Amino acid sequence: QVQLVESGGGLVQAGGSLRLSCVASGSIFRFARMGWHRQAPGKQRELVALIRSDTSTNYADSVKGRFTISRDSAKNMVYLQMNSLKPEDTAVYYCNLYQLSRDYWGQGTQVTVSS
Repeated sequence: QVQLVESGGGLVQAGGSLRLSCVASGSIFRFARMGWHRQAPGKQRELVALIRSDTSTNYADSVKGRFTISRDSAKNMVYLQMNSLKPEDTAVYYCNLYQLSRDYWGQGTQVTVSS
């Protein structure tokens, strides 16, 4: 009943920037929490950033000061602005929505940072 579609991934050189977008469709409640997770090959999926309905945020220590999460609740969209990218940021980035005790995931978008 909830679908998420990410966009904005790609190949970028170290120090560059990318902006990821995610649009949610279906039955989206105003209190839904949205966020971004990433998974590098051979590693566990990790939380990158999340944003709540009151716009409060949490970030992984590894991205603090470089990434910014934001949302447009009227459009059911969430964004991740990624600056000063590092090779270790290379991963598949997944959009996430949590509501009514259920997690929903997008298909993911590849971000590759070359050195």
